[in-house]
Amino acid sequence: VQLQASGGGMVQAGGSLRLSCAASGRGFSIGAMAWYRQAPEKQRELVATISSRGTTSYIDSVKGRFTISRDNSKNAVYLQMNSLKPEDTGVYYCNAGADVPTGYRQFWGQGTLVTVSS
Repeated sequence: VQLQASGGGMVQAGGSLRLSCAASGRGFSIGAMAWYRQAPEKQRELVATISSRGTTSYIDSVKGRFTISRDNSKNAVYLQMNSLKPEDTGVYYCNAGADVPTGYRQFWGQGTLVTVSS
């Protein structure tokens, strides 16, 4: 399974970005999907998750500003980010759990950089 993320960029505080991530490959079934981020000199943190049935969760700092969604027909997950703040700056990674012939495994996208200027 390969995850390809896109949509990062540079935006001013208060602006919006939409991240996308699509899974490709053969012989897999996607389960829960998520977005993580890693700010400079900080550990990677979980930002939002969405189950295969669409149940979502968010860290407190993005609640009301970010929305995670998915399109199961495309094996894709999205992150709509509104009212962006400088502290949202970082590399954003998509993550997916998938059933593959060797069992249930976690897969990661390559990361997409989000820079929010004040």
